[in-house]
Amino acid sequence: MKFQQTERFASDRRRLSHDEFRCFRQVIRDEFIPAVERHVTNPGVAWPARLRVKPLQDARGVWEMTWSFAGTDGRATFEWIQISGEPAIRWRRVGGHAIFSDP
Repeated sequence: MKFQQTERFASDRRRLSHDEFRCFRQVIRDEFIPAVERHVTNPGVAWPARLRVKPLQDARGVWEMTWSFAGTDGRATFEWIQISGEPAIRWRRVGGHAIFSDP
């Protein structure tokens, strides 16, 4: 699975603590990427409930996922794109619930 990130995501990422970023990366590697690969193969397969992946209301084409409930309110937004003709993810924002004000 290929990924891109927006400038805003990179800026948000720099504001995460080391532990927050480590948690985000682990959830992406261990849970999100396998779920994305299943979704690409079979869009009818349900997303893991723990990730709470769903389209954002009032932001067409933007999806959200939750990467942490413990301590940090870890959320991220993304959109589906194509890279070299293959499905890919563009990360838009990462951080707490406040990212939803401008996803």
